[in-house]
Amino acid sequence: MFEVFKEIEFSAAHHLRDYIGKCEHPHGHNWRVRLYIRGASPLSGGMLIDFGEIKKVLREVTDRLDHKDLNEVPPFDHLEPSSELLAKYIAEESAKLLDREGAYVHRVDVWETRGSCATYIRDDV
Repeated sequence: MFEVFKEIEFSAAHHLRDYIGKCEHPHGHNWRVRLYIRGASPLSGGMLIDFGEIKKVLREVTDRLDHKDLNEVPPFDHLEPSSELLAKYIAEESAKLLDREGAYVHRVDVWETRGSCATYIRDDV
């Protein structure tokens, strides 16, 4: 099994609606996202997938969130914009664009800060 990843950053604000503590107040992060692609064997050109393609898709998905208040961006206008749900959203949206025979989105890591990370692993593939 092979696995590759691409990592990018974006900036966005949020607050947690159903939470009591510091994070219930509006605040922002420089979010870091790592998207993992997994497959059994390299495809064309000896690569599982071109890093440029991963970056393009990851940018397309995170550009919807970049420099926004996540609480106002669907689906987070009704879901908590937590790191966990952000990781799931990015994984599912990226999978729509990247999954193919032989390679698929396996995992997404989302960091709010350098020491705080949430991971979503797709079990359905």
